[in-house]
Amino acid sequence: MANLILYELGGLDDRRYSQFSWRTRMALAHKGFAFETVPVRVSDKTAISFSNQDKVPILKDGERVVIDSWKIAEYLEDTYPERASLFGGKTGRGLARFVNAFVDRVLIPKLVPLVMLDVLAIVDAPDGAHLRSGIEKAFRKTLEEMAAQREAGLTDFRGALDPVRATLRAQSFLCGDAPAYADYILFSLFQWARIVSSVDVLAPDDAIVPWRERMLDLFGGLARSQAARSLEAAA
Repeated sequence: MANLILYELGGLDDRRYSQFSWRTRMALAHKGFAFETVPVRVSDKTAISFSNQDKVPILKDGERVVIDSWKIAEYLEDTYPERASLFGGKTGRGLARFVNAFVDRVLIPKLVPLVMLDVLAIVDAPDGAHLRSGIEKAFRKTLEEMAAQREAGLTDFRGALDPVRATLRAQSFLCGDAPAYADYILFSLFQWARIVSSVDVLAPDDAIVPWRERMLDLFGGLARSQAARSLEAAA
């Protein structure tokens, strides 16, 4: 049995808030693996210096070190083909690559600036300063300025999800009758928002909500076991 260790971002109260790590978490569960996790502070690069780079997620499989959520998914698929497939073949892998690019290049830039200010409440001061510096440099606005545009920004974000709604009206998951890696890619964005912000990025009657609930219930409620900020705020 493989000895798998996932290095991922950790915040206050052991929040695991990296959306890219959630892609890997779901992929590992899909493959039926038990795995260990190691939380890493975003400002602590020494903790992951063994990987010769400075980002998570990082997967250690024995002596093998794999970085980047997409590369990890491909590694799991190619190294353990006897386990449940993440892609369902070459065609599915190609389509998942498109979903990966769509989420990373279209959806993340629309949503992240709207709730990034909320992330500061779930990390310590050094991590908050590190995140603020990186995001404000990337978007050329302060986190407060970006948060002030939240209402209009959410309307734009929700509009970009129309192809997702059309797909989910015809089938239970993006990948058809059962979830696979394309679902985990998209879900990771909603899981990140759920963990870091009390704002629901979907309207209550959105056709995507039932899919999100099904994703939260997968693998014995793996994703649901991470508390939502909205529930903490209500407590």
